[in-house]
This record gives sequence, structure tokens and C-alpha cells, in this order.
Amino acid sequence: DDYVSSGMIVGLGTGSTAYYAVERLGEKLKSGELKDIVAIPTSVRTQKQAEELGIPLVTLGTHPKLDVAIDGADEVDPNCNLIKGGGGALFREKMVEIVSDKFIVIVDESKLTKDSGPGFPVPVEIVPWCHDHTIQKIAALPSCAGCKPQLRMGNSSNNKVDGDEIAVTDNGNYIVDLQFPQPILNGPEMANELTNVVGVVEHGLFCEMATAVIIAGSDGISVKVPK
Repeated sequence: DDYVSSGMIVGLGTGSTAYYAVERLGEKLKSGELKDIVAIPTSVRTQKQAEELGIPLVTLGTHPKLDVAIDGADEVDPNCNLIKGGGGALFREKMVEIVSDKFIVIVDESKLTKDSGPGFPVPVEIVPWCHDHTIQKIAALPSCAGCKPQLRMGNSSNNKVDGDEIAVTDNGNYIVDLQFPQPILNGPEMANELTNVVGVVEHGLFCEMATAVIIAGSDGISVKVPK
């Protein structure tokens, strides 16, 4: 509520946490508490939810700069670097959130981690063509040494194996989840190496992007900002 005001262009995240933020935005628009809001969704399911709530939607083509984006995260490290993409929408999320003046992340305290890597796999969206070759190139990166790449199967919106078919994103791509037995030593270096692999569309390392992380904990709500 503190980050969205009338007249704003708002990025709508994807996932269980973002779902409630979108619901809240729809309620405030319907009540008249907020006016002249337009939004950009980061997935087909968020788009459908927003349309059902009557939230006016636009695209980055007409609105290339946003006032704020609101989303969840799968992991948050002590410097507010994030791992995202468990819900399969990492590419659209990053496109929207990187052009937002403020990127507000909402999580519960279980998502806080001392070291990224062992707790949650790093999702990487890749093109389907020769995907096995791309996975091999990823696994061979110095920053990814020791990782176990797992092609996502079944539903793209979670990283559990829940089907026999390869999971397909809203963009028609595949996702490989990189499980690390040890903490990631240098997230920005890994992000750069992954980006430079031909066949990689986007990765789930959201480094130095969050403006603030709102944490729901057993002692109430707290706000963490990057150091």
C-alpha cells in the first residue's frame, strides 16, 4: 500500500505472493482508493487475473518505464540479491522489473538465506533447439562448477517433476534448474557468464535490482533494503 499511488504504471509479478498483491490492487481500484493506474503483467496467468479484476493493462511497447514493480522471490540473500523463477516467469519478470523505478519484493522469512545456491535451484530459461547442448555449455561454466542441471518437466510454474513432458514457458522456451551443493561464490559473475551462453534466454539471478524487501515474519512485518 505504501508504494503504489494513483496515476502510476505498475509491474505485476507472478506467483503465490504476487497473486495477493494483484488482488489488493484490484480491490483498491474498484473501491476508488486508487485511480488512473495501468499495469504490465509478467505472465499469462497474472494477465488473466488482472483482467478479471478490471485492472487496465498496457505493454512495454507503449509504457517502457514503470513507476514500481511488485513481486515475490524464491531466495533473498543478505544484500537483497534474489533468486527468482520458481514460477517459470523469470524472463518477463526481469524485463518488467529492470525498467521499474522501484522494485518491491514481498517474501516470508523462510525465503531469507545466508548463502544463495544450496537452498533453491537457479532457474535458467533456454531455447528448445539443441537444449541438451545449451545445458552442457551451462554446466561447463567456471561459475557453475559442481552444479547439477535438471531440465524442468511437467508444469513450468514450479520446479517439481510433475509430468513426463518438458515444461514450456509462456515464451515457448524450456527451463533448466541448476542445483548447487555449495553456496554460490559470485552471483554477478555467474549472471554474466550465463548471459553470454548462446541459447540462454534469461536466468533467475536478480542481482542489485531490489529497492526494498518486505518480510513477513513471526514477529510481524519488517523492511530490508540493499546495503
